[in-house]
Amino acid sequence: VGGSIIMKKSSSDQSTLSFPAVKTSNAKRDLSKPILPVKIVVDKSSYELYVYDSHGWFATYPVVFGNPSLDDKRMEGDRNTPEGTFRIVNKRVHDKWDRYMGLDYPTRESIEKFNQRSKEEDPCIGFTRRGIGIHGTWPREDFVIDRYKNWTNGCISLKNSDVEDLYSYIPVGTPVEIRNDQGIADRKDNTSRCHFKG
Repeated sequence: VGGSIIMKKSSSDQSTLSFPAVKTSNAKRDLSKPILPVKIVVDKSSYELYVYDSHGWFATYPVVFGNPSLDDKRMEGDRNTPEGTFRIVNKRVHDKWDRYMGLDYPTRESIEKFNQRSKEEDPCIGFTRRGIGIHGTWPREDFVIDRYKNWTNGCISLKNSDVEDLYSYIPVGTPVEIRNDQGIADRKDNTSRCHFKG
């Protein structure tokens, strides 16, 4: 079941503990808090969210996204998770997805990317202003993470116990880098972009 693992530094000896992703919801946490400042790096190709603190790597969580293509967000309704550098601008308990940490999407970088693509690549690209965030799953549906089932509308989804843990120590203002280390050459070519309805 799922090959991702969640790992954190141990508070007692600074060694690394590893748990299979399927067990993370039940794992007890006797671990330190990160030393501020922190940053988050999300790699879409590995389905992982990494947390770094002032001493380096702190934690890794398994995640899923929206569209299975893992492409960069191109337009409203494509369910793609945007790539780029963002910040957490709000945090709240969510009535459907446990915890929610909203990103400052779209950023100036996102807007420039949309404008460039619409000029050079695809005049059908429509700009999006909908929010993107980091959140949990529907109640009792943590299995979607273990199965790498991309289900969101472009957000980043963690198991509920993992998003609660992340939420407990990540402050508003934390930088978040979303990338796809798979590389441009390996990505699927989406030839039906203009025919998308949604």
